[in-house]
Amino acid sequence: MDHKKIKSVLERLEELQSTEDISIIRLSEPITSSAPQDARQRASDASNSSLEGPTPASLEADLAHYTELFSKLRFSYVEQVTKEKFIRAIVGDPPLIVTLQENLDLEKENAGVKSELKALKLEVADMVEELERKGRELSRRYDSIQLETAKLRELPAKTLELEERIEELKAAQELPGTNPDLHLPLGKTQELVARRKREQQELARELEALQSKAPRKRKEADRLRSELQPLETKRQNSTTAAREAQRRKEAALGGVADDLEQRARWWRASEGVLKQVLDLQS
Repeated sequence: MDHKKIKSVLERLEELQSTEDISIIRLSEPITSSAPQDARQRASDASNSSLEGPTPASLEADLAHYTELFSKLRFSYVEQVTKEKFIRAIVGDPPLIVTLQENLDLEKENAGVKSELKALKLEVADMVEELERKGRELSRRYDSIQLETAKLRELPAKTLELEERIEELKAAQELPGTNPDLHLPLGKTQELVARRKREQQELARELEALQSKAPRKRKEADRLRSELQPLETKRQNSTTAAREAQRRKEAALGGVADDLEQRARWWRASEGVLKQVLDLQS
């Protein structure tokens, strides 16, 4: 993607986010602002604390709290209206007399209204469940958009860094005296890579074979070392004994050994000269 396109997309996202700021506090403003001041003062401490800093958990707690209050209020209202109608029917002039058939008709009508109300409640419950599902989905999508936006903001810098790296690699390729394998075309490069892989596999097989032979060779080396140790000890003892015998011999001759050695060299040289003379004469 071009840098200009990335910049335009980021500007559009920032514009949309600035105009459509989605937050729990902003969503709760119509509810909190529409409530009268005295009603907010009569609310419970938990409700006041939740209105100051609403969160998903606090809003859910407020919903359960107000649902319970409305249930109690509805029960009290129905009870009060029923008492009022009953009293008016008794003290009225003439008093209101309800027949059995009217009661049956009213019960039948109430049963129909109740069934309709139950169906409406189920429909509302389904609508609420669907709205909650869509809300969670929108929340996940919003988080995903925020994450992708952050990545998109980092993309131009990374793109520039990669472009600089590509330029460095191109400049390094163009330098004289570099490895000729780096200047191969794609086909030959792939052949070279395949050949190197085959060589690597062959070396791996040889290494595996040598590793399998290593324990046996190690045992054999240990055996030879154990056999060589007595021979080495014997050699050292023989060397020490020979040196000691030489020292004793020299000490017994008192320096005559050097004279005998020089005379032996003279006799060997004389013998060689005579052999040469005799061979020439013959």
